[in-house]
Amino acid sequence: MILKKLLFGIILLVISGSLQAQNVYRKNMVLMGSAFDITVVEKDSLQAVKYIQMAVDEIKRIEKLISSWNQNSQTSEINRNAGIRPVKVDKELFDLIKRAKLISQITDGAFDISYASMDKIWKFDGSMTRMPDTESIKKSVAKVGYQNIILNDTTHTVFLKLKGMKIGFGAIGKGYAADKAKQLLIAKGVQAGIINASGDMNTWGTQPDGTPWTVAIVNPLNKYKAFALVPVSNKAVVTSGDYEKYVKFNGIRYAHIINPKTGYPATGIISVSVFAPQAELADALATSVFVMGIEAGLDRINQLPDVECIIIDEKGKIHTSKNIEINGKKLEKN
Repeated sequence: MILKKLLFGIILLVISGSLQAQNVYRKNMVLMGSAFDITVVEKDSLQAVKYIQMAVDEIKRIEKLISSWNQNSQTSEINRNAGIRPVKVDKELFDLIKRAKLISQITDGAFDISYASMDKIWKFDGSMTRMPDTESIKKSVAKVGYQNIILNDTTHTVFLKLKGMKIGFGAIGKGYAADKAKQLLIAKGVQAGIINASGDMNTWGTQPDGTPWTVAIVNPLNKYKAFALVPVSNKAVVTSGDYEKYVKFNGIRYAHIINPKTGYPATGIISVSVFAPQAELADALATSVFVMGIEAGLDRINQLPDVECIIIDEKGKIHTSKNIEINGKKLEKN
């Protein structure tokens, strides 16, 4: 199973106390089973509370639509009918799945929402004493493959070709929810804010003094320290890291993020931060780069407009995409 660990606090919101006391209103809560932090800039505190509640309601709506745990969701209906029949779904869910398939094509299958079909043979809780055998690994991804997600644009139906096949939005759902909450608040007239969906951060506008929102990218070798401060204006940033979630066999560190094509965990990278216009895209690409590796991942990122990336390898070395700024200094790809 592809499991992208996005610890709340991997990316830290930097807001000065004086600004927060004036016009920045913020609320922490648990949504979609994860920690969310919603921030809005607003003159009136009561109106700010209303705006934040609007965002909460929108995120809950998204969860109801895409949850594979809720047996009444359309996603669960799709999974129940795998190999049986197509399922008609709302256009919103249909379009989300269609975009997910497009990202799969862009990343050569490194991102794949049918990862939910994968057998859970890797464990990262300290209980594994040896690697799974080659045959078990190969068998674990037998039902994974975005090519077997069949979409009908006319009827808005989704059909999973293989019996037992499943889709899930664990690597894209929180980013999508952050995007939708942001869109709603902008439509309601909120000039600036941040939706932090357990590390999937989506920003718009500026702080009350006109300066950009700033995020601190945490050093994965020391999660209590940041190695970079990066200004973020009207963009999303998502960090994916293995941190404590990895296993080591024969001197090789295997991350908890698993390649959906091969069934083997990613190696060589411990942190990926992606900056993109939408959190949904940043969310999916952060996982993809982890799987693709440094060279292939940066090459693909450099081909995408308005997308940048910071990678930290297992030795602590920083690799960046073109034209990204860290601590105010423009860096080139290593």
